[in-house]
Formats: sequence, structure tokens, C-alpha cells
Amino acid sequence: MAGDAPYQLHGFDVSYFTAKVRPALRYKQLWYDERRADIPEILRLTGLGFIPVVITPEGEVWQDSTDIYDRLEARRPDPPLFPASPVQRIAAHLIELYVDEVGLLPAMHYRWGSELGESSARARFSAMMGSSELGERAADRMVKARHMLGSTPETSDAIEEHTHALFAALSAHFEVHAYLLGERMSFADCALMGPFYAHLWGDLVSRQLLLETAVPVVGWIERCSFPNTDQQGAWLADDALAPELRAVLEVMGRDAAPLVLDAVRAVEEWADSRPESLERIPRGVGLCDSKFRSTKLTHAARTYALFSIQRVLDTYTKLDEAGREAVDKAFRGTGFEDVLAYRPRHRMIKDGFQLAFESD
Repeated sequence: MAGDAPYQLHGFDVSYFTAKVRPALRYKQLWYDERRADIPEILRLTGLGFIPVVITPEGEVWQDSTDIYDRLEARRPDPPLFPASPVQRIAAHLIELYVDEVGLLPAMHYRWGSELGESSARARFSAMMGSSELGERAADRMVKARHMLGSTPETSDAIEEHTHALFAALSAHFEVHAYLLGERMSFADCALMGPFYAHLWGDLVSRQLLLETAVPVVGWIERCSFPNTDQQGAWLADDALAPELRAVLEVMGRDAAPLVLDAVRAVEEWADSRPESLERIPRGVGLCDSKFRSTKLTHAARTYALFSIQRVLDTYTKLDEAGREAVDKAFRGTGFEDVLAYRPRHRMIKDGFQLAFESD
């Protein structure tokens, strides 16, 4: 019987997107068995070698952290991950957008952007995979991915400026509130655990930085790792956002929104003239240039960026007029207003586990 079996979470402790899902399972108080990912088996099940994967007690296979959130909420709505009120829900979506599209920059910079960071990460990868050869091969792929994201020696100062500003804003917030939206976790907290648990807390260089400059953030990491769900409070009343969260959203929005929108525009330009015979959407469609703080940053135009921004806009455009007005007021001046104003020309859907364009 399904009730006699746990959920299975397939991933790695060092995995950014596995770290997004793990706290959601714990918060939902689900019985689950975490397993080291068997990539060939995941390829067999989904056609994609991406983690995390969740297998339900009934044998359903879920892949992609955002889809997993949606399915968890539908299957077990209490305790809720998704706020029902418009401003808080959009705030959570925008934080997840930051995580999925830009939070990888500081995460990959601190893991691979220094001699100590890279050497310690390579050692951990070799230990994790039980083979120096496999660990080195995986590390080489990550170093290449870091450069494709725009984390290079030329952009390191801007990435570190962004990270220090984010740590300071989050520390001020977590001095006052246990979680991002108040005294209860949401999927925004789970999402932000992707970079903060798997990379920034797990890696030597950034762990030291957190302990020296952002102890309240470390406390939040501990709370999200062990949610004690029945002891949590509530999200802020009246669809409010804490004043301290405004500074967090400004750091994320002003630095991240230009990168997201430049990638989305590049993907849409490619989609305008994509081959009719295209069987599968590629993960990237070339490079694009953005300004990150005062620095030019060249990064991959990843097709998932269009799917990510669409997730935010689907929620926003379904709001009634009063809800949209409240959202517009709340995020005006954060940089995220440009995201909320964007209207994609193309729409992506999931065809099984694959991204696909919706038929015209």
C-alpha cells in the first residue's frame, strides 16, 4: 500500500535545487527517504539528468523544484507553502525567480571562484562520488557552468558586492522575523535555501563569510533545516511585507531583474525564428550581455528563464484590479516592477518533463 512507503527524494547535499525541495518536505511533515541520486536511473525515468526528483508513495515521478512545490501544495495543502494574499504571494514568486535565475551567481562564485573554494569543492565532489576521476569530471563541468552564468574574474567584485548587500539586508530582516514573510515558512524560504544551504553554508569560503557577517542568516538556515512546523506562527497580517524585507527585495530586484529580462528577451528573439523542425528546446540559446551593478556581465540566455518569469506573471495577471494595484504599489522602486510589466510573446509549457512552446 502507498501509505506504507515513504516519498523518495533523489538528489545530493551539495545540490542547489535539491536544497530548495528538502525543507518543503520537512515543513509539510512528510515521511520521506532521501537518496543519493542515481543519474542513469533518473535519465531512464524522466529523459533528463536533472535533480532533484521526488517519487511519491504511489510511484509518481516529479522533477523540477517549482513543479514539486505545486504538487506538494495540491496534495497536502496544510500546512500551506503558498500565501493566498496577492502581495505576499507575488513576493514569494519574485524571490523564487531570483533564486532560479540569478542566485546561482554568488553560489557558484564562492564555490569555484577562489583557489580555496575550488580545491575544497573538488575534494568534496570526489568524496561524494566515491571516485577522484568522477569527482574531477563533475567539478570541471561545474567550473564551465560557472563561466556560462557570468561568474568570471572580471565580475567577481560585483558579485561579492551583491552578496554582501544581500547578507546585510537579510540579517536585518531575520533580526526581527523568523522567516521571509513573517513567523511562518513559505515556498520563498524553501527556494532561498537553494543557494544558502547547498552552497553558501556548505562551502568553506562563504560559510566563513556568513559566520563573520550574517549570523541571523545562519539562524534562519537552521530554522528552515528543522522547521518544527507545529511551533511556527503566521505570515504577517493584512498581506503586509516587513519593512526590512523591502531592502532584501531591492537588492534582489535592482541587481537581478536586468539579467532576467535580458535573458528572456534573447530567448524570445530566438523563438521568433526558431526552426519549424525543432524537436526539443535547447537549454540555452547563446549568450547575452547585461549590466550587473556597474559591471558588464556576459551570461547564457537560458530558455528556462522564460518559463520562470511566466510563473510570476501568471499569478500577477490573474489578480483582480485591486490585487494588481496593491502589488504594483508594494514593488514599485524595487526593480521588480520591470519584471511585472513584461508581457512575453511566447508561452512555454511542460510536455511531460520537457519544456515546449504552447501551440499557436
